[in-house]
Amino acid sequence: MPRLSISLLGALLGICLVTAAVEQSDAKVTLTTRSERCANLSHQFDEALETHAAATQVTAAKALQRKGNRYCAAKKQAQGIRMLANALKLLGVTPNDPVQ
Repeated sequence: MPRLSISLLGALLGICLVTAAVEQSDAKVTLTTRSERCANLSHQFDEALETHAAATQVTAAKALQRKGNRYCAAKKQAQGIRMLANALKLLGVTPNDPVQ
């Protein structure tokens, strides 16, 4: 009986390890860093500015962009990302959100 229990536990452990390996390989999703996110949003703002130059709050949006870029450069990417996203919203553009 003890041999059966040890064999059963070994089999269950093997199944768990295989399942974990499969789940881990499926979970390989490309994540962007906050620095990359800052750069992407700043680039998106530059593109949006060309097409939405007539927006009523362009001046405020540019001020938020400058502030956001300063935060990103000062290693405060979370604040910078928020500022850049708000700047895009002032232009009437939805910020691109990568899958995280």
